[in-house]
Amino acid sequence: MITAKVVGATGYGGLGIIEGLLRHPQTEITSLVARADDTRRIDEFYPHLRGFCDLRVQVAGSEIDRSKPDVVFFATPNGVGMNEARAYLDQDIRVIDYSGDFRFPDPAVYEQWYGRPHASPDLLAEAVYGLPELYREQIAGARLVANIGCFAVGAILALAPALKLGLIEPTGIVVDGKTGVSGAGKTPKPGFHFPHANENVAAYRVVEHQHTPEIEWQLSRQAEAPVNLTFVAHLVPTSRGILDTCYARLTQPLTADEARAAYREFYAGSRFVRISDDGTCHGTGAVLGSNFCDLAINVNERTNTLIVTAAEDNLVKGQAGSALQNMNVMFGLDEGLGLDHWGQYP
Repeated sequence: MITAKVVGATGYGGLGIIEGLLRHPQTEITSLVARADDTRRIDEFYPHLRGFCDLRVQVAGSEIDRSKPDVVFFATPNGVGMNEARAYLDQDIRVIDYSGDFRFPDPAVYEQWYGRPHASPDLLAEAVYGLPELYREQIAGARLVANIGCFAVGAILALAPALKLGLIEPTGIVVDGKTGVSGAGKTPKPGFHFPHANENVAAYRVVEHQHTPEIEWQLSRQAEAPVNLTFVAHLVPTSRGILDTCYARLTQPLTADEARAAYREFYAGSRFVRISDDGTCHGTGAVLGSNFCDLAINVNERTNTLIVTAAEDNLVKGQAGSALQNMNVMFGLDEGLGLDHWGQYP
């Protein structure tokens, strides 16, 4: 039995990993921690957990662990993991961090995009990027995994095969991303309140979104050449779900059927990537509550453009689901444990 501690347990990301761990047949949650000075049971924060988990949430910094956990999930904002992960790593406890703290090997990139110097730059070299579809072998031997960013999941899965196989140009790529309101987290923010978000679609953080360098860095690794792209995020009036629509110039004439065949071969061993047979995008409704990322691949032969849409649940495949998938790989378990279920359509 794998024992797990969740830091940031009362946020959406913490709730997501709690739900996943409760469904997992080989894990036990030993402690829940949050920054807020609120020590209610977790099922008082989230009543749908009544009868499934009644652990009391402990205040971070003063918590008492019943036993040494095997893995700690930092479902926390940027800046927490880089200050606290070392204490667990020094005890040979594995760490999965949700934030951007460990996603870049160069601390200067982190400081540029996140606006603060990195507190543990020496740990960056050993951190493994948490996308099993591309880095399964590296994750299997990792002590520290940087969980992938929510927008980055769809964009990278949508474009990695084409760049790896040389099907598209590495420059001029456009990623149009749309996310539900839960992507902003549990803490209320004026721009994400219901009166503002309802019946409204708006772009935000144009040209400065923090997932831009993450997407470019990982796609550059696949292309083995610098990848430059334009990424624009949009807030749409839904609770959850992300749809990334990606546009790239083909390097050679290619039919949609040929492109889909190439993608199917590339993701042949990846159970959580589903490829539409005919290029139909079924949208976020088909993946809500699940760990799947659905890809719809099309080619505009008139403009020589590859168009790939990627649909995911931002709180599952874009966050807690990927974290649980990473844990399974780290501990040599079946990758689908706790995750191999369909979504909650509609």
